Amino acid sequence: MKTLLLIDNHALLYRFFHALPPLTTPAGQPIAAVYGLANILLKILREQKPDYLAAVFDTPEPTFRDKIYQDYKIHRPVMPDELQSQVIEAHQLFKQFGVKTIEQAGYEADDLIGSLAAKFKSERDLAIVILSGDLDMLQLVDGQQVTVQFLKKGVSQTIIYDQSAVEQRYGLKSQQLPDLKGLLGDPSDNIPGVNGIGPKTATPLLQKFGSLENLFENLWELPDKISGKLENQKKAALFSKKLATIVTDIALPYQLADFRQGELASRQLIAYFSKLGFKSLVERLHRRSIVAGDQR
Repeated sequence: MKTLLLIDNHALLYRFFHALPPLTTPAGQPIAAVYGLANILLKILREQKPDYLAAVFDTPEPTFRDKIYQDYKIHRPVMPDELQSQVIEAHQLFKQFGVKTIEQAGYEADDLIGSLAAKFKSERDLAIVILSGDLDMLQLVDGQQVTVQFLKKGVSQTIIYDQSAVEQRYGLKSQQLPDLKGLLGDPSDNIPGVNGIGPKTATPLLQKFGSLENLFENLWELPDKISGKLENQKKAALFSKKLATIVTDIALPYQLADFRQGELASRQLIAYFSKLGFKSLVERLHRRSIVAGDQR
């Protein structure tokens, strides 16, 4: 079975930016997040050898969520200049690796990844792996065909979430996670949810009723204490679910062959790492012979 790896670049760079100690290029530019990205990319290429790769980026333009809810992510701090410069450099990093990059104004990287996964999961003998540090991606898990390789700790430890692992963590199926956020909200994204409803209440409700829509059609079955909290909250809950739901139907003009991963251009990559001051990665390329000769 072949593998398509979809890289959630934004989430990974943020994780590396905060997890790694400061690191600068010989020219004095901050580069730690890009180093973390290069490190895990080399590890995955060596150990997993994906057949197809795509790196997906956010854009600075407002998304459709910002347009329907002005307070979406309002509490998020502005991206630091030290990280913004590394987002720009990450495009160059993927170019050196021969990995296609994708971005589209009006949508978050999550939506593009969701739409790519939906587009290609009907391909025969293809497993889709989403590399991310964002648990929101777990709603895209589909059995064992679409899984999330979640950055667990540091810059290289990951855990794979298939449907079974999602259910073990949340007690719900992956497709129910937006419903869960519809009730609980999400402070990090400023998604409101329903006041007074916590995980110990929300999870059993969704286990019983399956979805928010079905839950609100059957409030009469609930104890007064719970139904009272949910009464007149249907609109708020469904709106929160909409904000939390990753879009999967964007029409994207790509074919699977567009993401085919070829041999790495070793000399070019070593020269690039040397320019950034990634001495340990240069040594790793030489020592382990991850790439064999200049193939381009």
